[in-house]
Amino acid sequence: MEPDLFTAAAEERAEKDPSARPLAVRMRPRTLDDVVGQRHLLRPGSPLRRLVGEGSGGPAGPSSVILWGPPGTGKTTLAYVVSQATDKRFVELSAITAGVKEVRAVIDGARRSSGAYGKDTVLFLDEIHRFSKAQQDSLLPAVENRWVTLIAATTENPHFSVISPLLSRSLLLTLESLTEEDLRGLLRRAVAEERGLGGAVSLPEDTEAHLLRIAGGDARRALTALEAGAGAALAKGEKEIGLATLEEAVDRAAVRYDRDGDQHYDVASAFIKSIRGSDVDAALHYLARMIEAGEDPRFIARRLMISASEDIGMADPTALSTAVAAAQAVALIGFPEAAITLSHATIALALAPKSNAAVLAIGAAQADIKAGLAGPVPPHLRDSHYRGAESLGHGQGYLYPHDLPGGIAAQQYAPDAVHGKRYYRPTGHGAEARYAEILDRVRQRLSDGRRDRGE
Repeated sequence: MEPDLFTAAAEERAEKDPSARPLAVRMRPRTLDDVVGQRHLLRPGSPLRRLVGEGSGGPAGPSSVILWGPPGTGKTTLAYVVSQATDKRFVELSAITAGVKEVRAVIDGARRSSGAYGKDTVLFLDEIHRFSKAQQDSLLPAVENRWVTLIAATTENPHFSVISPLLSRSLLLTLESLTEEDLRGLLRRAVAEERGLGGAVSLPEDTEAHLLRIAGGDARRALTALEAGAGAALAKGEKEIGLATLEEAVDRAAVRYDRDGDQHYDVASAFIKSIRGSDVDAALHYLARMIEAGEDPRFIARRLMISASEDIGMADPTALSTAVAAAQAVALIGFPEAAITLSHATIALALAPKSNAAVLAIGAAQADIKAGLAGPVPPHLRDSHYRGAESLGHGQGYLYPHDLPGGIAAQQYAPDAVHGKRYYRPTGHGAEARYAEILDRVRQRLSDGRRDRGE
């Protein structure tokens, strides 16, 4: 860092009065070993460890990196740790306020520092996705020639928000949302440690659980809410952060919802049954309860995919595509925007025509298999692509459907034990009504053809 007079004065005040800085800032790790989560990025020899000088000997210097992940997962924290642990010159810029002029000034300073003092420069650029193409282009010579080692942070997909030449000259490191265990440990440290709350208040289990829910995997959000709750409790003269006090402080009521208990299953069950019953408003209510309780959005997306096949099926064949697309989108964007995607899919599935014919069909087929109704595959359907298959009669008499009018070959497909069984019984709901008509014609043609062949 290169503090000016005012920055130095602010830092001096912060040392004398820790409360002058937010709790989230005070609890920042001082070393990479103190970082919460992201173990996959902190193994020995990783790019981040090489940036702080661990194992950086030899001809291969540390690479520039782009840190991509949701808010509150530690992108700025990692840059801060590097700034504290490295003996390199460290400069921080924000893409919100900086432009090409500021970038060039840093690069010029880096070249002077390297030439005059042999000191390398690490440039931390926050929210790089806000830089235009021209602004990102201005970084290329410095990164390519290693005049600076770049640490860039972004919440947006770098493949869309960062220019390809800069991506190819950097390592892309993906940060993951913090787990509940990660955040629980962080909250308890913040309550106990002197640089945090110093044990001035305690954190009951129900309040801690609510903090974890509203954090949504975001460490900064968790610490900010904790600090607000602690301030409210101390103002009342209380020695613990009660749930009601926390709710008042963060203006967010605790949803009575235990993700490992009955409420988890009851609300999820009501959600799916409301979709099945086509009550879109009730379905959205239960969706909102799960979201506000901090439910894993991937769990909700999985339930929607199951519902699309279990309750809608061929009545609207696009329902599964909608649910799968929602699940993929949720995995890419996370909360809070994922709530919109889950709402989109929930509305589509609730208002879709319903059919459980797919469930009944596979259930009936599985029941026959369990009852021993299997039998050998008919010889004409067996694999005939290996030497000796012909002598065994495999494939002989097989009719290739594409060679026949209408593309339907009337021949026996099922084993003798279940020949003539009908598992799929389509409803007349939605698009399945059309498939029911098609199926009637196909089955009739197969039956007539087999009768003509004397089967």
